[in-house]
Amino acid sequence: MVTLKEVQTKKELKDFVKFPFKIYKDCKQWTPPIISEEIESFNKQENPVFKNADARLFLCFRDNEIVGRIAAIINWVEVKEQKIKKMRFGWCDFIDDLEVSQALFDTVQDIGNKHDLEFVEGPVGFSNLDKVGVVTEGFDTIALMVTWYNHPYYAKHYEASGFKIEKEYVETKIPFTNINKDVFYKVQDLIKRRYKLRALNFTKTSEVMPYVDEMFELFNISYASLPSFVPVSDEQIAYFKKKFISFVNPEYIKFVVDSQNALIGFAIVMPSFAKALQKAKGKLFPFGFTHILHAKKYGKDAVFYLIGVRPDYQNKGVHSIIFNEYHELFIKKGIKMCYRTPELENNEAARKIWRHFTSETYRKRKTFKKNIK
Repeated sequence: MVTLKEVQTKKELKDFVKFPFKIYKDCKQWTPPIISEEIESFNKQENPVFKNADARLFLCFRDNEIVGRIAAIINWVEVKEQKIKKMRFGWCDFIDDLEVSQALFDTVQDIGNKHDLEFVEGPVGFSNLDKVGVVTEGFDTIALMVTWYNHPYYAKHYEASGFKIEKEYVETKIPFTNINKDVFYKVQDLIKRRYKLRALNFTKTSEVMPYVDEMFELFNISYASLPSFVPVSDEQIAYFKKKFISFVNPEYIKFVVDSQNALIGFAIVMPSFAKALQKAKGKLFPFGFTHILHAKKYGKDAVFYLIGVRPDYQNKGVHSIIFNEYHELFIKKGIKMCYRTPELENNEAARKIWRHFTSETYRKRKTFKKNIK
């Protein structure tokens, strides 16, 4: 018999965050989070996402031992403004026991029913900037820092509980040696002259900061057409500026502006921190921070996190300018492999951006949906 307990105390929150360290203890592909950072993300006084969202965290026990966890999430912008009556759930991990997973799913469904919501979908976070999806193929490759990893048995638990596949995502990689500069070098020069555009490169975080608000505004505009998109609020932008932008090597941030210095395109890339986080084992101190700083400076794998272009400039070759800037940087940094974070399999806009590159799909993931009305 299993029992569920809602997280109420600091100790229980720490137990919630640390549970995956138990079930992935011997997994070479799992990338652990930094425990303190994960705990802070659920701090309702610190994380502004809670101004427009609620999250209830649950632990599942058997014989006083934790055997599962889940976060039940309601994004009220999505529900009230977008009129999408969705109950979200994420941070969902469990041992290979259907009684455990069913208890977790039932709890989320009950909360959705009480709020008169129509369906549950997960695993997802609060918004499109969070982790997403259950891995269904490609279990043999180390997970990126911004993705969840899971054991192969997870998908069968969703199916056994009556969930149906909702969205499908792919993760791809491109060996840097396969990138042919000719496909974007000449084009980017023509596009710059035709539309009077120029690329901005940075060496200091202080140089990036004046553009960050505009970048997130452009993010909201350029990603608005994606399913389940929830705009980033002004409070969240301020939070990300303080918490994350300073962490990114400014050399890996590229902007494209027009003749009036208005931002029309952006991209954020980071070296892969996966192996560094494995070495850190969830802790920044005493040595975890050293591993992360080393990866930030010397990492040979590059991860494309965000890339966006203003709608009126889409399909005009602006991405060629961005790719040209990264090509020059990657040569200098000795980059060996380029990774793309999960993209919807039917995202035609993303496919067009990368159509000239020979990408290899190395992992697939899905979200699952179940009607509760």
